[in-house]
Amino acid sequence: MNDMPSAEPIPDSQIPSNPPNLSDKLPRLTPRRGPRSAQQQPSNPPPPTPPFPAPAPKESLTFSKPTQRILSKRDHDLYLSSPTHDLITSFVFKLSESVRDTSITAVKEKPHDPVIDTLLQILDAAEEIIAKCPPEDNEGSRFGNKAFRDYLDAVEGQLVPWHEKLGLADERAIEEVSTYLEHSFGNKTRIDYGSGHELNFIIWLLCLNRVSLLPESTFQHVTLLVFPRYLRLMRNVQTTYYLEPAGSHGVWGLDDYQFLPFLFGASQLLDHPHLRPMSIHRSMILEECSKDYLYLDQVQFVNSVKNVEGLRWHSPMLDDISSAKSWAKVEAGMRRMFLAEVLGKLPVMQHFLFGSLVPAVEGMSTEDQAGVANEMEETEGGEGVVMADGMKHVHAETGWGDCCGIPVPSSVGAMGEMKKRMGNEGLRRIPFD
Repeated sequence: MNDMPSAEPIPDSQIPSNPPNLSDKLPRLTPRRGPRSAQQQPSNPPPPTPPFPAPAPKESLTFSKPTQRILSKRDHDLYLSSPTHDLITSFVFKLSESVRDTSITAVKEKPHDPVIDTLLQILDAAEEIIAKCPPEDNEGSRFGNKAFRDYLDAVEGQLVPWHEKLGLADERAIEEVSTYLEHSFGNKTRIDYGSGHELNFIIWLLCLNRVSLLPESTFQHVTLLVFPRYLRLMRNVQTTYYLEPAGSHGVWGLDDYQFLPFLFGASQLLDHPHLRPMSIHRSMILEECSKDYLYLDQVQFVNSVKNVEGLRWHSPMLDDISSAKSWAKVEAGMRRMFLAEVLGKLPVMQHFLFGSLVPAVEGMSTEDQAGVANEMEETEGGEGVVMADGMKHVHAETGWGDCCGIPVPSSVGAMGEMKKRMGNEGLRRIPFD
């Protein structure tokens, strides 16, 4: 039984013959989300990829030992407008573009050039050396372990046979190319590691491309097989020897040690049908998908070595980036960040090395002119001399200057010491580093 009163019909006399047109007063309805193709186009377009020149004929190549040439702001400005800057930018962006919408598993299933196996064997051999150079007792210190210097000495002793295995026979060629691999493991004096050392690994690969050992057809395997193997190696080196972050800006940086996994990883996820930038907050997604995507893998590693739970606390920049609407915006931002925060930063690039394959610009300073020691031959406690606006400057042992960063305890060192004292399941506490 329905007790509700029935609605009475409106008399025809009360219905206006010419109802008002309200179309101009109603709000215009637009879809909350546009087509996927439109979403992927960032309003601020990413930096373009410069043309990537073909390697010069082998018979025309000459070689020289790489040295520091960015010893002042003027030198850095010369570099930023040089063909060498474009060459490095193009190579990194080409590597990134080669893995767009591509998983690591998909690349593993593809046939590859035998040189990829050789590169992986070299990195395997570099990891085996760790067991032969065990860390010294640091007496609870979270700063760098001096056994790292023994490790680098052992690596240096293998550089020639490793590069002969790659097919390089010329002694001068081996000297030039191997210098970048040597510098990709960290600094012997400061016992630190950062994005500048990561860049040296990329330049090593670029040099192999310049001597026609890594053609563009290998770029997918280089990016998703060789580079991840290097990352795993360096994580082992970092956790074994407590490498300090080189040039760290603390929690406000993207990551204490690496940058390129985020650029390459964003490219991998560009049009992924399910994973979004916000997915990095889902531990189950990180666990299931990190084996296939570099971005997720690096976030998972960062989470594992911090003493406090949550990206918003230990990596606020990564947390901010996760709010981006698409991976296209993340990738565009990573491209801009690579140019601004790696190639565009004097404190990073003052340690960069130039040879014949990655040449300096005419007019740039030389180590002899500035009285700068070789990067690996600096004396401890006041390392190196650079020219800043024409003034000689010795790297401070401590301080807050914008030089080579602030010496701070390694986050992997902090986690390692905590595990020693409390086991793997220890208290997750906020660090005061």
